[in-house]
Amino acid sequence: MFSIDSAQIDAWIVAFIYPLTRILAFIATAPLWSSAGVPGRTRLILAIAITVAITPTLPHIPVVQPASLAGLWILSQQMLIGIGMGFAAKIVFTGFELAGEFIGAQMGLGFATFYDPLSSSQTPVISEFFNLIVLLLFLSMNGHLLYLATLVQSFSTIPISALPLGAGSWLNLAELGGKIFSAGLLLALPIVVALMITNVALAVLTRAAPQLNIFALGFPLTLLGGFFGLAVSLNYLATPLQSIFEFGMSAMLGYAMPSK
Repeated sequence: MFSIDSAQIDAWIVAFIYPLTRILAFIATAPLWSSAGVPGRTRLILAIAITVAITPTLPHIPVVQPASLAGLWILSQQMLIGIGMGFAAKIVFTGFELAGEFIGAQMGLGFATFYDPLSSSQTPVISEFFNLIVLLLFLSMNGHLLYLATLVQSFSTIPISALPLGAGSWLNLAELGGKIFSAGLLLALPIVVALMITNVALAVLTRAAPQLNIFALGFPLTLLGGFFGLAVSLNYLATPLQSIFEFGMSAMLGYAMPSK
């Protein structure tokens, strides 16, 4: 006679609930899936499908009842790990948005904003354009699949256990936020320098010919120079984007290491 005891039921529940918590937290915060355009039901179905697919391949999971104090501790830790990994992945796209803001401000389009219903905020047009280009390149390089593969690999790098995360884990995650400014500035630097040279040339021209109307001449030239530099830089954008995406995936696994 086939019988199932409570210990076996607990083992089945644990093998599904703990990975689902980390995966669901990652999908809720990671770029592309965390967008307001993706319904919550779609995120839940995707998280359940990934959990069902990878559960047989996961390392040993401690059999601790989720309703117990130790189980709630593991659940909260898995949620924090998933949120931290999603934040590390989102930092990459935030750096690109910041690069677009730098370029738009130098072009004189810092005031040109529109309401973005996905982020529920006013977004600069150049930043939104840059973000869309980066998102398309991300999808063309199968970046979403690489992020999911990194998420699955995290169960081996950061196994599910009651051990707390290392003391420097959250400090490393906070320091990772500084990469937003360095990555955004490096991506925008060629266009910013070109526009700075254009502004210096306009200043010299105005000094040599004071009768020229700098406001009527400078703004169109700055716009043309910015769009020309942006069009030229798009041809060389794939290589730095790939290196930044690889850095983001390594940061997803490296920021949270269990304590010894």
